[in-house]
Amino acid sequence: MAPFHDKWEEQNIVDRDVWVEAGKQGFLGMAVPEEFGGGGVKDFRYNVVITEEATKGGYSGIGFMLHNDVVAPYLVDLCNDEQKQRWLPGFASGELISAIAMTEPGTGSDIQGIKTRAVRDGDDWILNGSKTFITNGINADIVIVVACTDPDIGAQGFSLFVVERGMPGFERGRNLDKIGLNLNAPIR
Repeated sequence: MAPFHDKWEEQNIVDRDVWVEAGKQGFLGMAVPEEFGGGGVKDFRYNVVITEEATKGGYSGIGFMLHNDVVAPYLVDLCNDEQKQRWLPGFASGELISAIAMTEPGTGSDIQGIKTRAVRDGDDWILNGSKTFITNGINADIVIVVACTDPDIGAQGFSLFVVERGMPGFERGRNLDKIGLNLNAPIR
């Protein structure tokens, strides 16, 4: 990461190449079963080492922590066999970048205030809503979207949906120039 960080700061985006290299070196998908190309070890200490080293080097902007710490458990524990075969090898190799979309314009991260809705349409679900401030969002190949499926039952009325790059209706906004954690404000 060190030789490329200044370039990432300039362009305000991390190159996808670093994800593939991280996958080759075993930094992604440590908890992903070996049969899918992962490390096969569910031990959070490995994730902590990645976080500590990225922080020590001041390498902001990389979303490995979200990828490994937040998204991996959903994919490993909740996906069916077909989904695991489709997503986990790329997840561990770095060829598939993941994100989670909770925060909404005007709502922030108040989950119960989420306005994105999902309604069943035969065997499919139709999602309607907007999300913002999505770590890895600009590069993501899959996004776990939090949506309200039953507003009458409070916190139990929310579900997670995996949306893949290229699905009809999925649009990516512009890469935001924002205050906060970004490539121009490394943590040292």
